[in-house]
Amino acid sequence: MQEDRRTWAAQRGAIKRAEHQLLDHPKVLNDPLALRIIGKDRDSIMEAEILQSEASPLSPCLRATTVVRSRFVEDKLDLGVRRGVEQYVILGAGLDTFAYRSPYPEGILHVFEVDHPMTQAWKRDRLEEAGITPPSDLTFAPVDFETQTLKEGLGDAGYDPDKSTFFSMLGVAPYLTIEAVMATLGWVSLAPEGSEIVFDYLIRPSLLNSDQQSFFEAFAQKVASAGEPWQTFFDPEVLKRDLRAMGYGYVEDNGPEEINTLYFKNRKDGLRAWELTHLMNAQIRDVKHAAKHAPLGSCGRTKLIC
Repeated sequence: MQEDRRTWAAQRGAIKRAEHQLLDHPKVLNDPLALRIIGKDRDSIMEAEILQSEASPLSPCLRATTVVRSRFVEDKLDLGVRRGVEQYVILGAGLDTFAYRSPYPEGILHVFEVDHPMTQAWKRDRLEEAGITPPSDLTFAPVDFETQTLKEGLGDAGYDPDKSTFFSMLGVAPYLTIEAVMATLGWVSLAPEGSEIVFDYLIRPSLLNSDQQSFFEAFAQKVASAGEPWQTFFDPEVLKRDLRAMGYGYVEDNGPEEINTLYFKNRKDGLRAWELTHLMNAQIRDVKHAAKHAPLGSCGRTKLIC
């Protein structure tokens, strides 16, 4: 049952990216593989999805939020590669397609896809079914957090902790405990200077206005009914403070206003990111400080990392 929920969530993200390719112009994210990776029933799936989208005022907002977070990651990653980033670790990769459409020549950027072993096996079946060949610069890193840590899983996959690395964690943080999220961020803070992470997170409900809270409650119930309730929310100012304490020398928080200005300004179709999600970009610029101030949870209170 739990694995069914994982694959359902992964497929939903790919469906929203595919829907964007079909319905929205100009595209915020160009992902020609999104439709192919959905599976052999993609035509019927997309037909039903588009009909539902036309009937739901919420659908464009969810679609926009899904594609803009991937676009934001890929824009930041490109800047990182220009600075010398050599590795890209996708935490909770799901049906992410970046590695199969990477713009970088072989040998420039090695991608590690981290996910539960069963989810990853399911994805590899989807890739084979779609005729998508994994590139040589991709390594699958299956990690079952019930039995091993992220550090162990990446180490077994050949991740080099001495190389500058870009991490992404999209659609993951809200579903983890706050201890697990902070432990992950603490472990990433130990990466070499120049490394960074981008992740999305949900605003603490108490910081929302009445209309936003009503929307939040309705959507939270929908998510919980699907078997994956939201667990973790943040106050942006507190989160930025905690990231700086870990040793992230540059912290950039992007709320819906900043995201919409960057990617949806002057659109005539009304496509906008929803108001509950922020995108955080944190870069490591002081390795000694990061090592000194890494939270105890990164190596003691949770088995997610060490």
